[in-house]
Amino acid sequence: MSSPALPGDPPAEGAPPGGRRALAVWGVGVSVYFVAVIFRTSLGVAGLDAADRFHVNASALSTFSILQLLVYAGMQIPVGLLVDRLGTKKVLALGAVLFTAGQLGFAFSPSYGMALASRALLGCGDALTFISVLRLGTRWFPARRGPLVAQFAGLVGMAGNLVSTLVLARLLHGVGWTAAFAGSAAAGAVVFVLVLLFLKDHPEGHEPQPVPHRGAAYVRRQIAASWREPGTRLGLWVHFTTQFPAMVFLLLWGLPFLVEAQGLSRATAGELLTLVVLSNMVVGLVYGQIIARHHGARLPLALGTVGTTAALWAATLLHPAPHAPMWLLITLCAVLGACGPASMIGFDFARPANPPERQGTASGITNMGGFVASMTTLFAIGVLLDATGDDYTVAFSAVFVLQALGVTQILRLRRRAARRERERLVASRVETVHVPA
Repeated sequence: MSSPALPGDPPAEGAPPGGRRALAVWGVGVSVYFVAVIFRTSLGVAGLDAADRFHVNASALSTFSILQLLVYAGMQIPVGLLVDRLGTKKVLALGAVLFTAGQLGFAFSPSYGMALASRALLGCGDALTFISVLRLGTRWFPARRGPLVAQFAGLVGMAGNLVSTLVLARLLHGVGWTAAFAGSAAAGAVVFVLVLLFLKDHPEGHEPQPVPHRGAAYVRRQIAASWREPGTRLGLWVHFTTQFPAMVFLLLWGLPFLVEAQGLSRATAGELLTLVVLSNMVVGLVYGQIIARHHGARLPLALGTVGTTAALWAATLLHPAPHAPMWLLITLCAVLGACGPASMIGFDFARPANPPERQGTASGITNMGGFVASMTTLFAIGVLLDATGDDYTVAFSAVFVLQALGVTQILRLRRRAARRERERLVASRVETVHVPA
C-alpha cells in the first residue's frame, strides 16, 4: 500500500486533476466552513453583551465557548469516520442544518441554559465542516497541492472570522442581539442549498473504493491504526500547541482583555481583533507556499510560531506600566495571526502518515488537538479571573503551561515521525519503479 505523495513529488498516475471544476466544487464546500466560522466566533464580539444579557460572571461566560469546543473536539474522530464512510456532501449538509439551528436558537434564547444548549448545537454542526473540507480537497486536488489547499481553507475560515469581527459586531450594536444573530443565520440556509445543488464528493472517474460496513471493531481498528502512526500524533500536538492562543483570544477573551486590562475602547479593541484575522490570512498564504516548496520547513515554522507567541505574551503581561504600549499590542496581535496557519501544519504531518481510507480519521484526531487546548485555556482563564479579581496577568499565564506541554510532546515525537515518513516515501518510490509500463 503506497502513501499519499509528498509535496514536490511528481503527480501520481490517476491523481485528482484539480482545475477550475475542482475549484468550483471545493469553493462550495469551503463556503460552508466560512459560515461555520462566522457562527463559531460570533461570541467573541458579543462576550460582554452576553454577560449582561444572561447576568453571568467570567466563569459562566467562558462556559459558552468551552461547551461549544467540547462538543467540537469530542466529535472530531466520529466526524472523520463519518466522512470516510458517507462522503463530504451528506456530512456538510448535516453540518449546515445543525449550526444554523444553533445560531437561531442563540438569537432567541431567553435564558442562560437555553443559550448553552444552542451553542452546543452550533458546535456540533461546526464540527462537521472542517474535516469534510479537507477531505474534499484530497478528492479534487493532487496530493502535492495538499498544504496549499489546507492553508487556503484556513484562510477562508479566517475571512469568516473577519466578517464576525467587522459586520456582526456592528449589527449587534446597531439592530440588537436577536436581529443580529437571527439575521446571520440566513447565511446557513444559503450554503445548505448550495451544497445540495452543486457539491460532488469526487470528480468523475475518481470514485473511491466502497468501504463496507464492518461494525464497531472496524471503527476501533481505524482509530488505532491512525493513532499508531507517529505522524498522526505529531500532527495532533503541533495543532494543540499552535492554535489555541489565537483561538482563545478571538473566541472570547481578547475583547475583555483589551478593554478591561489594557484600557482600550471597544472600537480600538475591535480593530486589534481585526488585525489578528488579517495577519492570519496573509501568513496563511506565506506558510502554504513555503511548505509546498520546502517540506522540511514544517517543524521550524511551527516551533518558531510557538516561541514568538510565547515571547510576546510574556512581554505584554509582564510590562511594568499599567497598560502595555500600543506598539506591543499591535505586534502581539500580528503574531497571534500566525497561530492559525501554524496549526494547519499539523495536517501536513498526519496526511502523508496515513493511506487514503484513513485520511478523515487521521484529520479528526489531529483537529482535536487545538480545540482541546483552547477549551482547557478558556476554562482556566475564566476560573483564574474569578479567583484573582480579574487579574489578567495571572489568568493569561495559563497559555505558557499548555505551550510547554505541547512543545515537549513535539520534540519527543519529531524524529520518530520523520523516520517513518522517509520509510513510506522510499517504499512508495520503489513501488512506482516496479509498476509495469
